[in-house]
Amino acid sequence: MDEAPEKHPGRPPHLPTDLQRRLVQELAAHGIPQLEIGRALAVDPKTLRKRYRRELDIGAAKLECALTFHLLRIAGGRGAVALKAIRFALRSRFGWSEFAPRPPD
Repeated sequence: MDEAPEKHPGRPPHLPTDLQRRLVQELAAHGIPQLEIGRALAVDPKTLRKRYRRELDIGAAKLECALTFHLLRIAGGRGAVALKAIRFALRSRFGWSEFAPRPPD
């Protein structure tokens, strides 16, 4: 009896290299969308999220830190732009609202 060899449909699994991992982390840290990162690596967005989850998360954290640092630097200035940066930081990071009722004395 001749048995047919096992068939594995689809592409072979994507195995990331160290260079690809560093590239994904740096691109994510610079705010490049996942769709574009996937295109650069020639992988599906689902594969990107599956195989590079840690690098995407670290890159996103680095970007958030850089943007927060920049915002706080602007907020430390003077004038209307600094005031807007302060108000934005208070609303987004600390849940502050100018419309919220004042706490009782």
